[in-house]
Amino acid sequence: MTPIATSEPDTGRQRAIIHVDMDAFYASVEQNDHPQYRNRPVIVGGTGNRGVVAAASYEVRQFGVFSAMPISRARRLCPQAVILPVRMARYREISAQVFNVFRELTPEVEGLSLDEAFLDVTGSLALFGSIETIGASLREKILKRTGLHASVGMAHNKYLAKLASDAGKPKGFVHVPRDGVRAFLDPMPVSRIWGIGKRTLPGIRKLGILTIGQLRKADPAILAPVLGKRTGHFLALARGEDEREVVASRGDKSLSREVTFAQDIVKSRELFAELQRQAESVSGRLRAHGLRARTIQIKVRDTRFRTVTRSHSLKAPTASTEVVFKHARNLLATWLQKHINTPVRLLGLGVSGLEKRDMHGIEYDTAAQQALDRTVDEIKRRYGDEKAIHALAMRSANKNGKQ
Repeated sequence: MTPIATSEPDTGRQRAIIHVDMDAFYASVEQNDHPQYRNRPVIVGGTGNRGVVAAASYEVRQFGVFSAMPISRARRLCPQAVILPVRMARYREISAQVFNVFRELTPEVEGLSLDEAFLDVTGSLALFGSIETIGASLREKILKRTGLHASVGMAHNKYLAKLASDAGKPKGFVHVPRDGVRAFLDPMPVSRIWGIGKRTLPGIRKLGILTIGQLRKADPAILAPVLGKRTGHFLALARGEDEREVVASRGDKSLSREVTFAQDIVKSRELFAELQRQAESVSGRLRAHGLRARTIQIKVRDTRFRTVTRSHSLKAPTASTEVVFKHARNLLATWLQKHINTPVRLLGLGVSGLEKRDMHGIEYDTAAQQALDRTVDEIKRRYGDEKAIHALAMRSANKNGKQ
């Protein structure tokens, strides 16, 4: 993917916003769960003639079938379509897996629906690389864990990121850099401006304005009789300006990391080693985002697919790797004592109850802990996770040598 370039100056606050939209989510889940329906036209919705289409696969869309269409009409347009009932519990299950991927990269996740979200990854750039690197990682992890494809739009604000993900569907991957805003927006139909709908569109077209570029160049005095008090707002969108923040609800704010092992793990030493890697990853992201956590949680799934979670709330919030790992280790040790020799299929660590870090607050038991975290963060920023893992090994070896 090659970013579009123009001579537009690079101004304003540097933010990194990603919009993720799962492709034909409900229908894709059904095709993934039932291989016999792959590459076939699939409709998810009410099976009776009075029902409506809840989701349409890309194969059936070629026949003119779309969401919210009556099932009776969809049948006429595509008689060979496979019509399946809605399985909301299954879609929520897959959605949870997708959102877990989001929270492995940033706590700033604004969910719009089961299959769509905005992510502010500004604080993640130092840890994971460029916005394109993060976007590619998102798509890869979602595909690996769910078997489903996502379209990813990347920009410095929500409006552009959303348009970018729409522009690339399906399996889209579009980045709109600051110096490419005009080249991206100008050719688009003016109807792509948020808020310009059926009532406003005829009046704008009478002015000879058909594209966003034409709207951007138009005289506000000419637009005002049609657009009214929102003229300035629409012109700002035509310029690609949008200052809205990604808003994660308090309950949504969390960070996590989990791994499904290629082979079930029995040895506690291997489980603790993986947990330490997860503690480093999660706490590093806390520090990168200027956050602390009050609750630490582990997730364990055994070979019989039984999943349990255990959590511990701290008296004082923390971003310390040592503190996060210590309490997570205690939670896992308690579980292992009750499940001796139980093979573990999945292990995860998460933190929640996030709040902005108080620069004068006490987060570390010792200055050495703080120095270690800073060192590992710097190694990760410069060289990537592999070098940081080596630093972790040295940290563990030094600690064990003192005991």
